[in-house]
Amino acid sequence: MSRRAVVVGAGLAGMLAAAVLADAGVTEVVVLDRDELPDGPRQRRGLPQGRHAHLLMTGGLTAMEEIVPGVGKRLLAAGAHEISLSSGVLARSPEGWLRRWRREGPVMLTCTRALVDWTVRAAVLEHPRVEVRRAAAVGLTGSAGRVRGVRVSGPDGEADLDADLVVDASGRGTRIVTWLEGLGLSGVRTRTVDSGLVNASRVYRVPAGAERFPLTIVQADPYVSRPGRSAMVMPVEGDRWLVSCGGTRGGEPPADAEGFLRYTLDLPDPIVGRLISGAEPLTDVHVSRSTSNVRHYLDKAPHWPEGLVVLGDALGTFNPAYGQGMSVAAFGARVLGRELERAGGPDAPGLARRVLRGAARPVDAAWAMAVGQDVLYPATRGGRPGIADRAVTAYTRRMTRAAAGSFAAASAIWDVTSMRTPPTRMFHPAAVLAALTGSPLPALSGPPLTPAEREVLDGLDRTGA
Repeated sequence: MSRRAVVVGAGLAGMLAAAVLADAGVTEVVVLDRDELPDGPRQRRGLPQGRHAHLLMTGGLTAMEEIVPGVGKRLLAAGAHEISLSSGVLARSPEGWLRRWRREGPVMLTCTRALVDWTVRAAVLEHPRVEVRRAAAVGLTGSAGRVRGVRVSGPDGEADLDADLVVDASGRGTRIVTWLEGLGLSGVRTRTVDSGLVNASRVYRVPAGAERFPLTIVQADPYVSRPGRSAMVMPVEGDRWLVSCGGTRGGEPPADAEGFLRYTLDLPDPIVGRLISGAEPLTDVHVSRSTSNVRHYLDKAPHWPEGLVVLGDALGTFNPAYGQGMSVAAFGARVLGRELERAGGPDAPGLARRVLRGAARPVDAAWAMAVGQDVLYPATRGGRPGIADRAVTAYTRRMTRAAAGSFAAASAIWDVTSMRTPPTRMFHPAAVLAALTGSPLPALSGPPLTPAEREVLDGLDRTGA
């Protein structure tokens, strides 16, 4: 029997969904996108955050590998960097500098978001059942009981594209709530928590001799009743550094080159500014907003139509400062693949509801982590910290202080931030003991640099900081 699935959105979530649909035996998988997609790893219009730092965490990469085998090797071959969280990162947390350890820890991949999207899309389009069409989806067809397809707008007007299953992976700009109302389904609850984060990024050429310098980050501090301000130097493909600054409402980074450098130097540690002061800039400073946390509680709707699945940012978006979006998209697509295998086909009764509820679980975990910190910033809109938030915050701070000199505490934090375990990992007995015991080592007075790294930093510094 011929079966067609339509995926709205050719971003990461959409292409991963297309891959699992094709592998599940769907005869035809049509991916719709309103933008002209680049024919290489270049920025595209429909991804406003694409120019800023993205981290592909261990958990997300593992999920992607299940869906697109070999994707990690493809990314590394294209110039992505494999970074160990235990030894390959210089991180100044709100509680001070974290140590680096010689013992193994989880890894992450760093590269431009454009390279991730291009690599995944190219791999998925090798499947003969998958095609991308440039078209704008403007609505759903069918009824409140079953979605039958997508209404598409093109040069010749509107037309209906029938499907056994529709996947909305249209991202932060999804119109899913409006589309559901068009079918007679209303009352979906949506919540927005907006810290007002502004991202500013610039690309630099990696200076000679600095090729192996660690990923460097000065994290925002949500505990001081002031706007959060942060900066990161991240190695990406093409012997480049992607330098991203982020500031919440009232602490936004500027868009001019001089102000950008000054912003990095004014952070609690000037290390990012010292590094880039001696590096050659390759681009202007790019600024973007659209960083609020938005949760569409579709999984809580009392009625849900057969034949409709929602994944990725269309289900929930997060402040990109926490590096969760790509991993959550992969987790959702993996849920779709597993439910398709269990159900035996895209039109199986109850499939859409099961996928929606399964995909919502990693969304909720990421939401709790992102919103739990964002509500602490004084100018955040849409939420204030409650008693539970303050209790978790106090425990998290204690764990972070312990992680400065406790491998057990550091491991718990790495496991959660790398998204290979749920946040409950922080409450395992060994982690709780580490938090209560505290760091057995004294606090670091500065970044844990090797002599060679310190020489690189001093050689680049043009600031006198």
